[in-house]
Amino acid sequence: MIFPNIFNFIKNVELRMASQTHTTLVYTFFTDFDLSLFNAGKHLQLYKKFGSHIFELDGQKGVYFAVYAPAATKVEIIGNFNQWEGSNHPLFVKWDGSGIWEGFIPGLEKGELYKYRIYSSHDDKTRDKTDPYARKYETPPNTASIVWDDDFKWSDAQWMSGRYETNSLNSPISVYEMHIGSWKKKDGYSFSYNELAEELISYLKEMAYTHVEFLPVMEHPYYPSWGYLCTGFFAPTSRFGNPEDLKWLINRLHEEGFGVYLDWVPAHFPSDEFALAEFDGSKLYEHPEKSKGFHPDWNSLIFNYERPQIRSFLLSSAHYWCRKFHADGLRVDAVASMLYLDYSREEGEWSPNEHGGNEYLAAIEFLKELNTSMYRDFPGIQMIAEESTAFNGVCKPVHEGGLGFGLKWMMGWMNDGLEYFSRDPVHRKFHHNDISRSLTYAFTENYILPLSHDEVVHGKQSLIYKMPGDEWQQFANLRLLYTYMFTHPGQKLLFMGDDFGQTSEWEVNEQLDWHLLDFKPHKGIQSTVRQLNRIFKSEASLFELNYQPQGFEWIDYGDHENTVLSFIRKSTDEHLIIVLNFSPVIREDYRIGIPDTEADYYFEIFNSDDGDLWGSGVKNDENLKSENISFHGRNQSLRLRLPPLGGVILKPNRF
Repeated sequence: MIFPNIFNFIKNVELRMASQTHTTLVYTFFTDFDLSLFNAGKHLQLYKKFGSHIFELDGQKGVYFAVYAPAATKVEIIGNFNQWEGSNHPLFVKWDGSGIWEGFIPGLEKGELYKYRIYSSHDDKTRDKTDPYARKYETPPNTASIVWDDDFKWSDAQWMSGRYETNSLNSPISVYEMHIGSWKKKDGYSFSYNELAEELISYLKEMAYTHVEFLPVMEHPYYPSWGYLCTGFFAPTSRFGNPEDLKWLINRLHEEGFGVYLDWVPAHFPSDEFALAEFDGSKLYEHPEKSKGFHPDWNSLIFNYERPQIRSFLLSSAHYWCRKFHADGLRVDAVASMLYLDYSREEGEWSPNEHGGNEYLAAIEFLKELNTSMYRDFPGIQMIAEESTAFNGVCKPVHEGGLGFGLKWMMGWMNDGLEYFSRDPVHRKFHHNDISRSLTYAFTENYILPLSHDEVVHGKQSLIYKMPGDEWQQFANLRLLYTYMFTHPGQKLLFMGDDFGQTSEWEVNEQLDWHLLDFKPHKGIQSTVRQLNRIFKSEASLFELNYQPQGFEWIDYGDHENTVLSFIRKSTDEHLIIVLNFSPVIREDYRIGIPDTEADYYFEIFNSDDGDLWGSGVKNDENLKSENISFHGRNQSLRLRLPPLGGVILKPNRF
């Protein structure tokens, strides 16, 4: 990109050495307003100011560099263009005390490798650091920043203009969570962003998902971290292609009608010497107090949310992915670890806040600013919190005292559900309240029901092997779990492989076990998810009133002896009846009370025990006639045949 010479710049130093091809000039992109926002923790587009930028100055094309290093005594640019020796390419500190070092080097072009060599006032150590604002890095294990720019032409205007509706809480959102590098491989290598596009689109269409969520695509040095130990907050990983290749992938997904969520990690970062840790010799990005700056769970560093310049860095990163990569939302990782000063800490390892509580007030204010600015600047997106505690108001608007997220992962439903399903059915009647507990708080937040990557790693087993019983019972249980998931209030998220009953735990270095689809039990799981996705998208009763209590009504949650749940899902003018049998016993002549309607008949629109799904084929008559027999406090009722370890979805049939 060529920047016009309308920028306010200062050219007060010029170093020219006859023996050098390149020269260093002082130049600035920063206005007083930029500096005011930066120092107030309110700047949202620092990627336009910091980092490396290709432009033309006084008729000379080159690259402008800017870095924040307030504890530095000297900063040099080193790279392949000067044999990694920077004495002739210093940056110059701004005279205003902002801690910003900057300069322009004529003759440099896109693709140049570079780092900052930083000399610190805190010690005698010289540090060679990658650019925190770089838009591209070398492919790991190499660590240099790369001068980059692109003029990608988007063609997703139709999606972007309409996503306010398709991405709204009142629309069905069914998310396919995936890790790009381990989805499929070709000749032992992961698919590139470009190679992934058409195969992924075909699969999402086949399975009727509405969205895809990518585990962090931001650059990360340690591949087995799955991207959650990020060092490049403005750069997609080079493992799978260039930044414009990821844009092309997202553009294609949008063209085909699929939303894209990106995992984003503002909670912590790795301690690699080449990156953010002790960036200028001081605790610049991390909090200087160990109780606030070191995460014991992940052996990582925690951002200093009390430093406004670091808040500006993180806010700009979030805005970058939605503005420059058209992300339809960010799933914010590890929110719980940000909210509490005592998170994963024992007594004596943390200090209370100014009010004597355990809330981390600075992090809370950062999250509020994040969500306020994101929803203001990007209409139609969703900000999604991975938050596992009972913190009040995660999805409440900021102006009402909440954090301002749009969605929150329903970790309680996931934990209770998997614990219940892991029990032998003979014992489930003693724990029947566990499976219905989530409905006691289902409308306190805007929940998305996750069966994510976290549940199938680190010795937790695959979902199919969490299920008890013989092979048939395991698959029946999993089909029943999915039936409950898709009929429970809230949006849905499934991790790749779970939708066909992957048997092994997820392994980041291996592709999914796609060969399992040669076997009928696994094809049955896949068909179950496909059918449930289609029903979820087509039946307004399952999504229109997702976050309103009037969209759900119990028929009976207390049938412990039979381990059966029955309930109604409702839209404005329609309803569905769901009956779930958590035992391996066929329930003949099982009666449920039904709403008083004009419908005389109901029919099954889904049965998880269907023979085509590798079930036993226990079904109800094509048309179930309602009877004027009072039951469950209702005037009318139905007599059903409940399949073993099976669930049915019934729809009224108005002849």
